[in-house]
Amino acid sequence: MTELFDLSSRRVVVTGGTSGIGLAIAEAFLNAGARVIVTGRSEARGADALALLAPHGEAHFVAGDAGTEAAADTLKSRATTLLGGVDTLVCAAGLNRRSPPEDLSLADWDAVLDANLKAVFLSCRALHPLLRDSGDGRIITLGSMLSVLANEASSAYAAAKGGVVQFTRSMAVSWAEDGIRANTILPGWVDTPLTQQARREMPALDARVKARTPLGRWGKPEEMAGAVLFLASPAARFVTGAALPVDGGYLARG
Repeated sequence: MTELFDLSSRRVVVTGGTSGIGLAIAEAFLNAGARVIVTGRSEARGADALALLAPHGEAHFVAGDAGTEAAADTLKSRATTLLGGVDTLVCAAGLNRRSPPEDLSLADWDAVLDANLKAVFLSCRALHPLLRDSGDGRIITLGSMLSVLANEASSAYAAAKGGVVQFTRSMAVSWAEDGIRANTILPGWVDTPLTQQARREMPALDARVKARTPLGRWGKPEEMAGAVLFLASPAARFVTGAALPVDGGYLARG
């Protein structure tokens, strides 16, 4: 059983790993014995993340906007230098801009699609050679319950997260012969800086989420990390192209 969940030799990159769910995932990998690079736009947040992560193991920060080719190319180079390659890529970078579709600006649409979907494509494409060369590559992307559902205020986010699921499935099919598995988790309402801002903007949101979620509460970032570690582990060696809800039963309610 121990071997089924052994991650001690993994070389892991977590994009968007300086806060929220990404940071919790990075910490969980370190506690499992992996070596980890986290990425993010802010040098200050990167320094704060490393201060939290360093006591748990070997952690590095690479600055850059995950939605740009330059950042993806830099990440590939730095991962080669710092870790000697990559076995596991977790795509956790993202943002949301809330408004009805008719009020959504093109700039906001582009920003949301770039951060949530384009960034996944660029990171995966750049690191594909390293994942292939590892002989046992694993990609875990972060979708959302809005990959499946929709609401009136997050049309761009829903479009991007729906695309993440389909792109991940495409990688699972295309790169299986390269020894790469690709899966998605679908977080529900999780207590992060992003959703804390949403609650400030929509005071009734907290009660609505708890009423709709069968487990009756918000998720915690570390509860998303458990699902990611499973998908990255040998225990999931026959799982690819899957989209796993981690939402307290939110999607099950229909």
